[in-house]
Amino acid sequence: MDHFAYHAGLLCAEDVPLPDIAASVGTPFYVYSTATLERHFRVMDEALAGLDRLVCFAVKACGNLAVLRALARLGAGMDVVSEGELRRALAVGVPGERIVFAGVGKTRAEMAAALSAGVGQFNVESEQELVALDAVAREMGVRAPVAIRVNPDVDALTHAKISTGKAEDKFGVPIARAPAVYARAAALSGIEVVGVDVHIGSQITALEPFEQAFAKVAGLVETLRADGLTIRRVDLGGGLGIPYVRSNEAPPLPFDYGAVVRRTVGALGATVVVEPGRLIAGNAGLLVAAVIYRKQGEGRDFLIVDAAMNDLIRPAMYDAWHDIVPVVEPGPDAPVAPVDVVGPVCETGDTFARARPLPRLEAGDLVAFRSAGAYGAAMASEYNARPLVPEVLVAGSRFDVVRRRPTYDEMMSRERIPDWLD
Repeated sequence: MDHFAYHAGLLCAEDVPLPDIAASVGTPFYVYSTATLERHFRVMDEALAGLDRLVCFAVKACGNLAVLRALARLGAGMDVVSEGELRRALAVGVPGERIVFAGVGKTRAEMAAALSAGVGQFNVESEQELVALDAVAREMGVRAPVAIRVNPDVDALTHAKISTGKAEDKFGVPIARAPAVYARAAALSGIEVVGVDVHIGSQITALEPFEQAFAKVAGLVETLRADGLTIRRVDLGGGLGIPYVRSNEAPPLPFDYGAVVRRTVGALGATVVVEPGRLIAGNAGLLVAAVIYRKQGEGRDFLIVDAAMNDLIRPAMYDAWHDIVPVVEPGPDAPVAPVDVVGPVCETGDTFARARPLPRLEAGDLVAFRSAGAYGAAMASEYNARPLVPEVLVAGSRFDVVRRRPTYDEMMSRERIPDWLD
């Protein structure tokens, strides 16, 4: 469920008509619904009711400070993968102990920053990282709380570019080797072993991969405890998919995911950490664009909009589907016809949809790309020297620009021409 619906013939974000935002900030723009963010966080938290739990929002999905603050107010922890994301989590008031630092390539500088912030957990991905973290922690006179990320060799049945739990993926330590790595960690004076971590991928639309991976983790926890280690945390990562309004994608409900968690690791008596990103933010955001031209091609029509692949790269990178809807509600009998929805970037890959059935739209009409709140603005770039689009947060009848569109002069001011080129 989200809070984007037609009212009086106009698509609205909560109680704000999207044309009102377009008139204020121009197009394209991202808009997020506070009510949807809050609802999705609560649904995930309630799915794990009865367990000692920590729901950490994956900052990489949508790192806008206002979005993070909206979730922090509800008690969300944060899952970060860089010093920049760590700083964002701290800036919105999330205490260090509710932050998990993940990622395969943490630098020593990032480790030091996270230790200084008192993060509650490092998800360590390799033995070299473990040794480096131990050295940094000893230099600082502290101990680093560690959960080692294990690779369970489970196929998440998702897109190859967002699969993270198979043996050939770059993430984690092979689960068969994990006891030996944990034994090494326990012998390091700068390391405090606190848990086990696993994450098998993103946009997962079946429960079976989770069940397989979590069962393997539960078996590993029992083995490690038998070896004398105190394992008080089980970090299950994120990955539960969302519906992108396509008939062949029907992800399980968070309640059903919670039942799998209870069935597999619930009896361990450990704190369960989950790290949803897309599940919370994905359907809480839209990308709104205006039609520039309608173009008739050889055997197909093109709808050229002012958003592009640099604004929303998921279709180009992942062949991702986003439902595209007119902002002005079409009549019940409005005819539809297939059209390719494309952007103005000089790449054939700058295509959002092919042969998408849509009512007839003309220059100046607004369209909304649904389910764009996760990995939309967060992955945007200034390719083709296009400014980053503004981000807007709505709460009821109010809206605020929470990241403005930069000017061209601001974009160029970050660069300089060396004197020797004069």
